[in-house]
Amino acid sequence: MKSYHFKSGSSKLVIYQLLLRVFSNVNSKNKLYGTLAQNGSGKFNDINSNVLNSLKALGISHIWYTGILEHSSLSAYKENDIPSDDPHIVKGRAGSPYAIRDYYDVDADLSVDVSNRIHEFEEMIHRTHECGLKAIIDFVPNHVARSYHSDMNPGKKSDFGVDDDTRKLFAPQNDFLYLQNESFQYPSDYLPLDGGTLPRGFKKFVEFPAKVTGNDVYSSHPSLNDWFETIKINFGVDPNPPHHCFFDPIPSSWIKLLDILLYWCEKRSRWVPM
Repeated sequence: MKSYHFKSGSSKLVIYQLLLRVFSNVNSKNKLYGTLAQNGSGKFNDINSNVLNSLKALGISHIWYTGILEHSSLSAYKENDIPSDDPHIVKGRAGSPYAIRDYYDVDADLSVDVSNRIHEFEEMIHRTHECGLKAIIDFVPNHVARSYHSDMNPGKKSDFGVDDDTRKLFAPQNDFLYLQNESFQYPSDYLPLDGGTLPRGFKKFVEFPAKVTGNDVYSSHPSLNDWFETIKINFGVDPNPPHHCFFDPIPSSWIKLLDILLYWCEKRSRWVPM
């Protein structure tokens, strides 16, 4: 965990980065590539007033809750319609907290009752404010998981990529960038779970045409050192020289990302005590 110190006027802001999956996990097995059942995970409910007051006593003013949004992982909750991903596009079992699979949802592994996960998260934020602390969560607007699909989208805007013209590398209103006539191939030297036994029944991931990888890799065969589990969001800048910008009309991705911010801001109005 990290803390960051900033001065604002006469007061000092101290931001404590808290990776919830690890912070409150009391399971000490730490089995390499272990399952959720084997290694456990911290939960929203673990961040109680004792924890929060202890952090406040250290001079912390803000808690940066990391890994909150639903991200690509091997956890599956069939009764809640949350599938596991193909292990070839997940780093480890828990996955990267920056490979967002649903901007409108939170990570089910962090909840005690998966069907009640949003409420458990909101209650954690409420407790944070009750202790006189501010809360921060990540937004991650530049890329998403290769398996991105929102089942919690309230429907004001269509999902990313749904209306894209996949016949072009670039189109101003496309959400992603497409490599024509090429299929995505995960790195040949990537051994998911370090070559261990893959989960039964996982659905093999297929992507055609391949999308540009999150760290600006314009290849259908990203390397092991690339962010191959993510895809880059198109913000209206043509990657072809001379790199013209198409900001009028406003790119679709901008509008969708704004809707996501408004979704969380609407919740924030209920978290902040009046």
